[in-house]
Amino acid sequence: QVQLVESGGGLAQPGGSLGLSCAASGSIFSINIMRWFRQVPGKQREVVATITSGGTTSYADSVKGRFTISRDNAKKTWYLQMHSLKPEDTAVYSCNAHLRTNWGSSSVYWGQGTQVTVSS
Repeated sequence: QVQLVESGGGLAQPGGSLGLSCAASGSIFSINIMRWFRQVPGKQREVVATITSGGTTSYADSVKGRFTISRDNAKKTWYLQMHSLKPEDTAVYSCNAHLRTNWGSSSVYWGQGTQVTVSS
């Protein structure tokens, strides 16, 4: 089995910081692309940040300069460091990966999601 597990969600004050982690485990040969998504009820899910195994990053315009995505290839773990949080950052955050298994298949996997709430 391949599993992705998020951690680090919770409550934060406006202007505060919060860090999320996503750990992948199972029969994984390599992880090509790692991403963080977020979704608000009634709205479409959006990509917040993306990082490749080589370290290339991209961000949604709404979080540029405030959020940072990073990864540890050896640990099969990636992170989202969130700073200067705003109430509009409140959403369910999910991690996602496009990976290759040990038997050669290429698939997309999702974590279960974690709630981030920014409120005073």
